[in-house]
Amino acid sequence: MMHLFLNCLAASAGSGLTYVRNVVPQLSGRLELRATLVLSPQLRKELGNPPNISFVEIEVPAGAAGRFCWEHSQLPSMIRKSGADVLISAGNFALWRSPVPQILLSGNSLYTSPDFFRDLRARGAYGIWLDTLIRSFFARHSVRWADCTVAPSKAFADTLRVWTGGKVVSIYHGFDPEIFFRDHSPLPSAIQNKIDSGKDALRLIFVSHYNYYRNFETLLRAIPYIQERLGGRDVQLLLTCKLSSEENSGAYRVDAAASLVQHLGISNQVVEFGAVPYHLLRHLIRACDIYVTPAYAETFAHPLVEAMACGLPVVASDLPVHREICGNAAVYFPRFSPQLLADRVVQVEQSSALKKQLVEYGSKRSREFSWRDHVDQIISLAQSLKRSTTGYPRAA
Repeated sequence: MMHLFLNCLAASAGSGLTYVRNVVPQLSGRLELRATLVLSPQLRKELGNPPNISFVEIEVPAGAAGRFCWEHSQLPSMIRKSGADVLISAGNFALWRSPVPQILLSGNSLYTSPDFFRDLRARGAYGIWLDTLIRSFFARHSVRWADCTVAPSKAFADTLRVWTGGKVVSIYHGFDPEIFFRDHSPLPSAIQNKIDSGKDALRLIFVSHYNYYRNFETLLRAIPYIQERLGGRDVQLLLTCKLSSEENSGAYRVDAAASLVQHLGISNQVVEFGAVPYHLLRHLIRACDIYVTPAYAETFAHPLVEAMACGLPVVASDLPVHREICGNAAVYFPRFSPQLLADRVVQVEQSSALKKQLVEYGSKRSREFSWRDHVDQIISLAQSLKRSTTGYPRAA
């Protein structure tokens, strides 16, 4: 029986949480598998009691540096005591001198993004710039420390190979329509009322918490161009975040984006919902006309798959990852051009034939992603490493 040890301590927001929440049900109930997960007590509460999975709840020091030090001092002995066969490090950083073969899950494109470093310098965000630079040093070495690194897309795997020279394979993240479409409870009245207030508007939606690399400012600048090219028709942009410093306590400052909304005079067009629970997200997406993403850095983009599954055409920044995930289900624009973003939105809105084509392609494409397939491939890779690697711990 294969015994996997999953280090999930880095899963605290965004794609990390999405990953753990979807992978645990696929690990559950497999007769040929045992799994031990190390994770935060907050995440543990969500995951129930799967029969073949053990959980170790740990409150680690805050911040990446504190977690990194804790992992390297404590995890090796925990792994040995568990009797695990393979370690899966699910947080961009590998364990140096792992006592068992190690698979690193790498999913942060910021470490390899020149656009992100330029953006930080332009904003004067030198603290984040330095922090990212330090993290990128350890992320690069982590690929070399691991026996194999897994990227969630072929495009990002190619980037990692060039960046590190390490062994990197691509295994797509998945999508579980049964979970995504399972909940039939209505939206809270506060959300529904906001949607109803713009029932005659062209509704665009972008699902993301606020950060710099999702390039909100380009999307905001596109709104007046879209309205102008639609002859003054009302346009609404629905956001699953709030452009308010009080609502964003992290390192990314929203002041510039909030000021831009006021400067452009689009306060009535930007509808800020804040975080929407995952089980209600489909209702919000289906209430819209077009999904838009201006991100300049990405590794997979789960909301694109969810939008395609909901029957929305997609307008996406022209990144290799976006083309790989969406293919013919999207139209693309240069990532820093609000004018061409507006052109693509208007193109889709004014062509029923194009919109129908994008929706049909998207529905088909969304069905090609599966969390079960993802876990099957991870287990197969782990079995291969268990058979082929000996002599642990390795020399430096």
